[in-house]
Amino acid sequence: MTLSIAIGIATRGRPAILAETIAELSRQTRAPEAILVCHVDEEDVGDLPARRPDIRFLKAEAGLPKQRNAILEAAREDVVLFLDDDFLAAPSYLEVLGRVLEARPDCVVATGTVIADGAKGPGISVEEGRAILAADIPPPDLLAAAPHFNGYGCNMAFRMAPVRAHRIRVDEALPLYAWYEDIDVTRRLASYGTILRLAGARGVHLGVKAARTPGLRLGYSQVANPIYLARKGSFPWSHAIPSAARHCAINLVRSIAPEPHVDRWGRFRGNMLALWDLLRGRAHPGRILSL
Repeated sequence: MTLSIAIGIATRGRPAILAETIAELSRQTRAPEAILVCHVDEEDVGDLPARRPDIRFLKAEAGLPKQRNAILEAAREDVVLFLDDDFLAAPSYLEVLGRVLEARPDCVVATGTVIADGAKGPGISVEEGRAILAADIPPPDLLAAAPHFNGYGCNMAFRMAPVRAHRIRVDEALPLYAWYEDIDVTRRLASYGTILRLAGARGVHLGVKAARTPGLRLGYSQVANPIYLARKGSFPWSHAIPSAARHCAINLVRSIAPEPHVDRWGRFRGNMLALWDLLRGRAHPGRILSL
């Protein structure tokens, strides 16, 4: 049985990068049945609606969970592949994804292999990303897959049958950039099957810094969100506490000589504010909306 695949992209404030990501999808060896782009304002997508009538454009309130949920509600396909608006997929990505999911009906979440991740550094330009893809050497077994703890939000595919049957949605209590929303939703889906990391579904995450969450808010989320998810039951305490502690330590140490592209002091201030709120019983992911 051939599975139908929709690509879902939530975007905000980066129309030029979005256009490059969409253009790269035209190189896929297996075309998607649909591309759904969810934005907030018309400026988010520029002139794409006029140039690409084949794409379905959706509008939602700001926030990654709300935008991704709008895509889940609108999709009619068997699989939804969420890509960040700055993720360049290798030409064989969709073909590999479809073949693995067809061979592994137990798989409810599939996440690809990120061969370069600009989110862990100053970011990668579109030109650099395309050069990295061109130089990449795929593994001998394109369909190789291994169990994985969670899907990575920049490229993760959901089998829609369990999503629909169990009304799985991205948690909208995690606002804006929604730190760890990918872990939460994919770990909840894992109750109904397996999560696989695909060796042959490859891509580059540019990690564009424009329109990202400010340091203070992100730092708050780095502490509040994992604790919230641990209390909820989707993220083990054995992962949540080390995660929060690690980010506090990294932000403190690196605030002495911060990277030009990271507001380390702002993040550390956000970390400390979240810890203070935890002590007072006031910590919640939504608190960032008032910071």
